Amino acid sequence: MALVDTALRGLKPQQKPKKYSDGGGLHLLVNPNGSKLWRLAYRFEGKQKTLAFGSYPKVSLADARALRERAKKALSDGIDPARNTHSATTDHDTFEAIGREWLRAQEPTWAPKYAPQVFRHFDRDVFPALGSRPVTEIEPTEVLKVLRAVEARGAQDIAKRLRQKISAIFRYAIASDRAKHDPAANLKGALKPPPKTRHMAALKAGDMPEFMQRLRAFDGVETTALAMELVILTCHCTFIQPRPEPG
Repeated sequence: MALVDTALRGLKPQQKPKKYSDGGGLHLLVNPNGSKLWRLAYRFEGKQKTLAFGSYPKVSLADARALRERAKKALSDGIDPARNTHSATTDHDTFEAIGREWLRAQEPTWAPKYAPQVFRHFDRDVFPALGSRPVTEIEPTEVLKVLRAVEARGAQDIAKRLRQKISAIFRYAIASDRAKHDPAANLKGALKPPPKTRHMAALKAGDMPEFMQRLRAFDGVETTALAMELVILTCHCTFIQPRPEPG
């Protein structure tokens, strides 16, 4: 059934993205955040594709239908309508727009001190490079370049977590019909492993008396020495009593 403006204006967001078809592959995607986005599903050279026409009501029902007809004309001429200049990606489909949408949705689940750190990393490392790019056009090499720059300053662990979150943003875009693939999914093996932690050698039991004497003679911050002694005195080991041999 064809859509009508009065019905479109009254559409309410649901818990999951929902499509409302107008026929000919054109549909309005209503996301849980309330955004209403025009999409055209079509096939070109045997591949299923999706074209973005913008958001409703900025792009009216009549405008969306006109764009659908232009896309159909391009297909009949053997041209992928995604390359048609009339079919431009809107700000709603950029990586930064979708990324911030996902980050805001996740923020309530994060610790109060953790959320600002995540936003800061994206504002500094990710959005300047990928923010203005349409999510449908971002390639794995672009994401890897961003992560390599983070690795270059010795922050391998941050690069690892950023890859995970970038991948989650693309999966969110796929679920809301704004992307078709996740270019960060296969980059896990391309990142450098974090440096191994070097632990101090364990003290032998016979060395403990001398260590305790030196600790009590420590002339640094007294609370540091007291805290270390407290840990030593209150730690405990579990000893396993050997079973007696059968007589």
